[in-house]
Amino acid sequence: MGRRAAGFLLFRRLCGQIEYLLLKASYGDFHWSAPKGHVDPGEDDFTTALRETKEEAGYDEKDLIIYRDKQVTLNYEVKGKPKIVIYWLAELRNPNQPVILSEEHSELKWLAKDAAKDLAGFKDYQEMIDKFHAMILDMDK
Repeated sequence: MGRRAAGFLLFRRLCGQIEYLLLKASYGDFHWSAPKGHVDPGEDDFTTALRETKEEAGYDEKDLIIYRDKQVTLNYEVKGKPKIVIYWLAELRNPNQPVILSEEHSELKWLAKDAAKDLAGFKDYQEMIDKFHAMILDMDK
């Protein structure tokens, strides 16, 4: 059983554009990713996603439209150990509400789909952004 983590891929709509939030880690390889974190003992995945998003971006449940039925699970290895990360799609209700960064991150960017994919880098992460983007477009029909 690998380590589990959970988070939200946050998006906002600004001037007709869909933008995704990526945070730059202030540690390790300074990677960019959506708010997420390890599932604590006794905590369910969704509770973790809420807690980590509050800690890392300053948004709580009332700030977001959370699509509980829109979920992507990533399975990958970190230093040879399996890791499972569950993401849900969540929209920022007020697109101008600022992010409040924690010490875990040094920068943030709201980016259109392709720029977000370029910055995130990892293939499975890029595929996740594509999947969620297709879901958003589908909802907008």
